[in-house]
Amino acid sequence: MNGSRWKWLASLAVLGMLLSASAAWAVPRPNDSGASRLAQNYIERFYPRWFSHAQARTAHIANPGGNVLFGPDRVSPLYGAVVAINVDTLYASAIVEPGSEPVIFTIPRTSVSYSLLTATNFGDVFDSGIPSGRPGTYALTAPDWHGELPGGVTRVDVPYRQSMWIIRGDKYSDGRNTVARAEQFRRNLRMATLSDYVANPDAGQTRVVPEATFGIRYKVIADNMVARAPIAFLRQLQTAVNDPDTAPLTRQDKAVAEEFDKIFGKGRNLPSELRDQFARGVRQGHARIISNYLGHTTENNWVNFRNIGNWSARDHLDRSSIAEFLQWGNSLPTAAYWHTFKDTSGTALNGSSKGYVLTFPAGKLPETSRFWSLTAYTPHAVTLIPNAADTYAVASYTPGLKKNPDGSLSIYLSRTRPTGVNPENWIPVGNGEFNVMLRAYGPQGDTLSGSYVPPGITPLTGS
Repeated sequence: MNGSRWKWLASLAVLGMLLSASAAWAVPRPNDSGASRLAQNYIERFYPRWFSHAQARTAHIANPGGNVLFGPDRVSPLYGAVVAINVDTLYASAIVEPGSEPVIFTIPRTSVSYSLLTATNFGDVFDSGIPSGRPGTYALTAPDWHGELPGGVTRVDVPYRQSMWIIRGDKYSDGRNTVARAEQFRRNLRMATLSDYVANPDAGQTRVVPEATFGIRYKVIADNMVARAPIAFLRQLQTAVNDPDTAPLTRQDKAVAEEFDKIFGKGRNLPSELRDQFARGVRQGHARIISNYLGHTTENNWVNFRNIGNWSARDHLDRSSIAEFLQWGNSLPTAAYWHTFKDTSGTALNGSSKGYVLTFPAGKLPETSRFWSLTAYTPHAVTLIPNAADTYAVASYTPGLKKNPDGSLSIYLSRTRPTGVNPENWIPVGNGEFNVMLRAYGPQGDTLSGSYVPPGITPLTGS
């Protein structure tokens, strides 16, 4: 399938979502005056499902039937489907939906470091049942499936009708460039239904598709709809929550969803007062989602969540905040993340007026078994910043990275490279506000325990 076809399909999916809210229904006027509070609770609990539902619809248009491994041919500022994308790994992803027959997933042997993330369509991480780093051929089955599997295939029950499986292969390992091997590994991953596998054991290799396929900025769409069309957004979220593929809800979540459906109905022809209450509530909930993320800070203004993917029943606001700023982030101990929008003084990072430096003291780099990396992003979409140098990150594996004479390491963030600064120690940030994420893959020691705090980002003297 050519690039224009992929882009058209992706755009069509979003258009379909927006148009789907145009049908009219009538609902009775309820007596409940707490519609604003109900809408706020609804979006705070279920916000991640809007994203996964929209993403699944796009994927199903491109790959009818699902259960297809796919990934972008490259990652650049054009990529927008998932916020805070990294440039450190090669991706292969699939929306797994085992049904009447198992899905056969084959992991080839490789010397490349990689990780497998398995998450519900709310972003809750669950154990895949596949030992970390173990190659093999696995049958991903619904728990109630009964049948015979071919020899050499290991059964793995998947407890959800729909889940996201993401494989990330490192481009560098132990300081060595492994891009070619990581690409070979990703392309040799295979996923196919049992019948297709029996017909051809090599069926279902990863589809590496044009990056434009991933150009839809779901975060921007969600933010704009909440601001400008909150009732339409609630209708779409309601459709997503009520989808049969939605991961099972807790008892409390079910109660909230049922009350919302009763009062909101189909969201058309609402009395103006009630409509205003729902609109106000969804905006308030969205604002709390953003505020909760930005306020979850440690020292030096770094946002840091330790519960990604492993939320308790009371952490639904955290879960929604992660969907907004770090969807499909890994859970501990696979990776740890620190994200900042401010310098050490609490002023917003802005490349139009200042340059900045982040200096790790000698012996104070994040301790990892895989890599650490620092990446800059645009302020609202949280996508890579376009720049002529085509540079988006500085990492532990960056060839030519230079330390200071005292053993410390300085990374510069500015529109233009400061005089005398090594090119490999510089990240271009454009002419405006930006934010920065520090990743640690395979965190160890205090990086894993949570006691590690990155140094702050400080303005360059004279900038």
